[in-house]
Parts: sequence; C-alpha cells; structure tokens
Amino acid sequence: MTVEERYKGIIEWFRQTMPDPRTELNYSNPFELLVAVILSAQCTDKRVNMITPALLEAFPTPEAMSQASENEIFNFIKSVSYPNNKAKSLLGMAKMLVSDFASQVPSDIDSLLKLPGVGRKTANVILSVVFDKAAMAVDTHVFRVSERIGLTTGSKNPVTTEKTLVKHIPEDLIARAHHWLILHGRYVCKSRKPECLECGIRQYCRFWSKSAAGTIN
Repeated sequence: MTVEERYKGIIEWFRQTMPDPRTELNYSNPFELLVAVILSAQCTDKRVNMITPALLEAFPTPEAMSQASENEIFNFIKSVSYPNNKAKSLLGMAKMLVSDFASQVPSDIDSLLKLPGVGRKTANVILSVVFDKAAMAVDTHVFRVSERIGLTTGSKNPVTTEKTLVKHIPEDLIARAHHWLILHGRYVCKSRKPECLECGIRQYCRFWSKSAAGTIN
C-alpha cells in the first residue's frame, strides 16, 4: 500500500463515520477555549471541564483574570497537573491579551505564540477550532496514532508530524483531521492496548498489517 492510498482510505473512512468532529473541551468563546487548552496540557479534557465553570465564573474575561492573583487562580485549578505553572501562565496570558491585543484572542500563530502558556500545539488548536484555519495541532494522541497507523514514518517530533500531515491532508480537511486523530487515539488506538479488532481503519493501518491477524485483542 502506498502512502497516498493509506491517506486516502483513512480520510474517507473518517469523513463517512465522523463528518463533524468537535473538541471535547467545553467553551463558549475564544477566551474560554484558550483557558481550557492551556489547562489541558498533560491533563484530561474531563478534568479540565470540571474546573473551568467555576474558574470562568470568577474570571469571565481577560480583564477580570488579569486583575486576579496567581494564588486566586491556583485555588480554582489546583486539581490539574502543574497548577502553579498554569496559574502563572493564565495570569500572564490574560494580562497580555489586555495590554497587547485589546482583550481579543489573536487569530495568527505568531501573536498566539507570544502569549504565556501558549506553545505551537495550543496555538494550532485555537486557529483550527476558533478560526477554522488549516492548522494541525499535534498532541500525544496525534503524534502516536500518526506514526502507528503509517501516516508518518520515523517522525522525531511534533513539528515534523505536523508538516507531514499538512502535506498529505487536503487543506479543507486539516482542522477536522486534527479531531479525527485525537478522538481515535483517545478511544480506539490507545497507547498501551490499541483496540485493533474494533478499528474501522485497520485495513489501512501499518501496525495492523505487520501483526498476525487475530492475535491482537
């Protein structure tokens, strides 16, 4: 199977079975999503969704959050991973939105990357989810699944994975493909024990093709 055939088959399966994938983070505006994505680093969406309602009720806008203290923010988010660092990032992000961006979440990657707590993955999530741009956010799920099923080969880091995926996936599908790969990695192509027998794309999967049929369960 060629790389092109693999991409074509996998994309078509996802288009048919998951035509409108969405982020599992709860949000109602760009600022809320930015807060949630910063909190989601090395933390589950489920945990973040438990935390953000109270946090955003207390600090619903960049202005409100920028006037908080790190300790006040920490008290709302202390059950996430790395709460001290994330409290500092959220406060710095809110202050910069107010001072540099008129309290609006920017829509270009260079501006987003200036914000404290925002790396390339977080920036690409905002660009694809909020602004519907052809940005491919590569988290641990996307990185793992892409390599395992054969969309990438020997990818050394998330940026390499991102460039390879963007090269092969049609531009109008890149934002959706980000969610396809995340959700597939979260619920089917799991890290320790992929559920290959339940997987709809196994006929296109490099990992499955190298495994003895029926030995994975």
